[in-house]
Amino acid sequence: MKPQAFRELALELPEAVESSHMGHPDFRVGGKIFASLGPEGERVPWGMVKLTPKQQAPLLASEPDAFGPASGAWGRGGATLVRLPKARVAIVRRALAMAWRNTAPKKLVQRFDGK
Repeated sequence: MKPQAFRELALELPEAVESSHMGHPDFRVGGKIFASLGPEGERVPWGMVKLTPKQQAPLLASEPDAFGPASGAWGRGGATLVRLPKARVAIVRRALAMAWRNTAPKKLVQRFDGK
């Protein structure tokens, strides 16, 4: 997967917008970050999805080449790095959707889920 594909998947989610912080793109819903891309020019392009530790654990176990915890407390809290060249579109789409649900306003999630 290339960074542009990650970007497109993130922006497919309802009311997701691209912004930036610390010199690299991020993706927000309701003004809060749910995912980001690493700075351009990284040796291994990467993204990050904001998961819970409970959501992170099965990804790390099932896709260890593609997913890893972010460093330090961020990773222990569920922030999960995506090594884009090793990542499959379907699993990244699911991870982004989880991150979006974790971050989006509850009313938007309910509307998205059709409740």
